[in-house]
Amino acid sequence: MSKVQEIAAAVENGKVKIVAGLVEEALAEGVSPSEILNVGMIDAMSSVGEKFKNNEIFVPEMLIAARAMKKGIEVLTPKLKAEGAEPIGKLIIGTVAGDLHDIGKNLVAMMIEGAGFEVIDLGVDVPADKFIEAMKENPDVKVVALSALLTTTMPALKDTVDAIVTSGLRDTVKIMIGGAPVTQAFADEIGADGYSEDAASAAVLAKSLL
Repeated sequence: MSKVQEIAAAVENGKVKIVAGLVEEALAEGVSPSEILNVGMIDAMSSVGEKFKNNEIFVPEMLIAARAMKKGIEVLTPKLKAEGAEPIGKLIIGTVAGDLHDIGKNLVAMMIEGAGFEVIDLGVDVPADKFIEAMKENPDVKVVALSALLTTTMPALKDTVDAIVTSGLRDTVKIMIGGAPVTQAFADEIGADGYSEDAASAAVLAKSLL
């Protein structure tokens, strides 16, 4: 098994403690940072996403795999920058105003990062103007991802989309939404560009919106 395959297997199996070391070893052997990222991380997380969709694994396993990937990415990031590797796009994510849930949002952020995006995570209880401020500070952002886990905070999804329209920045980004009570019909109703029902689908959706 090649070192990159070892990394991919470690990420898939959530071996958080050994991923960083394996990445260091692969780099020392002369494997390019891009190959480690694409084959060892992104392909591995795609496989994790497929298993999740097929109910072969569940949220805890997915979270551990995402954490393992994050350890590898921490080692790789400076090397990728030195190599001049660009992320496939920049994405802003946050849970909307009034909502303090973050497990689903964090998992989506990690899966999207695993798909090759640079992710700006604004956290939870994020007012609409904070999303707009982040968009102005990062004019190269391609996608904004909004999360709501409560039926009572679903209106804040609409408020945030409306605020982005009012700000004049709507044409510069695609907006995707998700969360337990959210549906495709609601996404259509508030003018979002996409909806996903789980973290694995969110990563696929984010790439398709580029």
